[in-house]
Amino acid sequence: MKQLFTTLGPRSKGDLGMILPHEHVFVDLRTPDQPGYAQAEAADVVALMAPQIEAIKAQGITALVECSTGGVGLRVDLDLAVSQATGFPIVVPTGNYREPWIPDWVSKADEAELEAAFLHDLTVGVGDTGVKAAWIKVSAGDDGITPIEARILRAAARAARATGAVIGSHTIKGRVVMDQLDIIEGEGYSASRFISIHTQAEPDFEMHRAVAARGAWIEYDNLGWVPDEESVPLILRALEAGLERQLLLSHDMGWFDPAKPGGGEPRPYTHLVASILPQLRAAGVEERVIRQLTEINPFEAFAR
Repeated sequence: MKQLFTTLGPRSKGDLGMILPHEHVFVDLRTPDQPGYAQAEAADVVALMAPQIEAIKAQGITALVECSTGGVGLRVDLDLAVSQATGFPIVVPTGNYREPWIPDWVSKADEAELEAAFLHDLTVGVGDTGVKAAWIKVSAGDDGITPIEARILRAAARAARATGAVIGSHTIKGRVVMDQLDIIEGEGYSASRFISIHTQAEPDFEMHRAVAARGAWIEYDNLGWVPDEESVPLILRALEAGLERQLLLSHDMGWFDPAKPGGGEPRPYTHLVASILPQLRAAGVEERVIRQLTEINPFEAFAR
């Protein structure tokens, strides 16, 4: 049976409703060599982020996917603290971001060592939290995959193949996504277990189709960052192209930022339910499709 691993333990499809597949509770976009990188007190993070969680609980959201990976402030202990304080399941990753957000240990590790680290996080737990990562988050440069990014991706593909985990990647260019899919398939894994994060940033819609044709998930995750007049037509175009079973929708919002006083000002995770879904319904999108986009697709993407 497929399960979605969360901070509050595994959940089945019947346990969950709407899921936000790309958000952040805690992020540090400074490089890992900076003083104070990824440091914060759990109580401060809970105080800032718990109200954001309570707001989406009131909308009927039942889980959220944390997309902060290694190199940009992965702190599963802080995710866990927020989750326990709100009684809300959070889905966490393992993996690592692109250059220059590469910790020293990742730079020095070979593929076998990286694979072992990812496997530990997926099967035992991240650090000493006891929380199993559900998935692997990676990234690639806008101009192409660097050697170290390729090494991380090959290790991720091997760990994912062993566990059934999905790999999601912050990748802006569709042609780079296609190169990543070649690497994943070269390691004997399936393109259907890959999420093209930030697909909307690729201006050529035919690349959206091409990535989906390989079997991968495409993700439009800038909802609320751009005018609805831009995002709603793109969603409708994807639905008209028959991509409803491979499309993920989210905000890429939050978050507690330890580089800012008091963690900064979080942006809410509420725009999808409050604004986008009503417009999709008004445009004639059936409830069956709404459920596909907000419940079924996120579960199928991240469960294993």
